[in-house]
Amino acid sequence: MAKVVAVIGSKDSGKTSTIEYLISNLSKEGFNIASVKHVHEPDFTIDVEGKDTWRHARAGAKVIAIVASKEVVVIKKGVSQIKLEEILKNFEDEGIDIIFIEGLRSITAKRRDIYKIITAKDKGDLETIMKGVTPPILAITGMVARLKSKPSNLRVPIIDIYDKRSKLVQVVKHHLIGLS
Repeated sequence: MAKVVAVIGSKDSGKTSTIEYLISNLSKEGFNIASVKHVHEPDFTIDVEGKDTWRHARAGAKVIAIVASKEVVVIKKGVSQIKLEEILKNFEDEGIDIIFIEGLRSITAKRRDIYKIITAKDKGDLETIMKGVTPPILAITGMVARLKSKPSNLRVPIIDIYDKRSKLVQVVKHHLIGLS
């Protein structure tokens, strides 16, 4: 069963850089990684008007699979509510060790079965984000970790991925896999 880690933070706080760093390093160590990326734009679509898949959907298909030599994409149309369990089911038979989720704070923040890494721009941003997050929290990173005066009243490590890179990987491995 894959472990799930949500990277939660405000816009431009370092979520993508954090996940990119972790995926890069953990996959080099042999872990099979999956990721889920939430897109906030309400009219976003990966489908392109006029293309065959768009035409299939316009004709009434609710699920369209695009199969190419190097990737498979599944588009589900008409989804009104995000169901995390349905998204995670896509990874069940793939041999995935860790699933990183970027965003989806409203779905992941209160769940005790999902590990969290918090990214924040500054102390105020961190305080706002922490109010709505339930443990387990593995670490705090992002721009707040680069401040000279870091928050000191937290029981969670604050890790600057640009300075102490390997520490975040060690924390994730320790908590999720039991390795250090």
